[in-house]
Amino acid sequence: MSKKHVPIRSCVVCRTRRPKHELVRIVRRPDGRVELDPEQKKPGRGAYLCPQPSCWKLKAVIPRLQRALRTELDAEARAALAAWTERMQRATPADAGT
Repeated sequence: MSKKHVPIRSCVVCRTRRPKHELVRIVRRPDGRVELDPEQKKPGRGAYLCPQPSCWKLKAVIPRLQRALRTELDAEARAALAAWTERMQRATPADAGT
């Protein structure tokens, strides 16, 4: 019996390669809107971010996402990313081992 193929994607910030289901997808929809795609099923051009807090620092994320998605992020998309970043930071204990 053969093993099932697991798609591998790279984080646009740190370039770490991981299985697709471990990453968060951000998509530029066909109508041009940029939004989060946690289910990874929306149509459009996608970019992936890993769950590491360092990859969600907006100063680093925004330029790389704009390049990967080939579009400018509007205020609504930036606000959604900021909200998702806050949610990720609350879910992950900061400096748990330190």
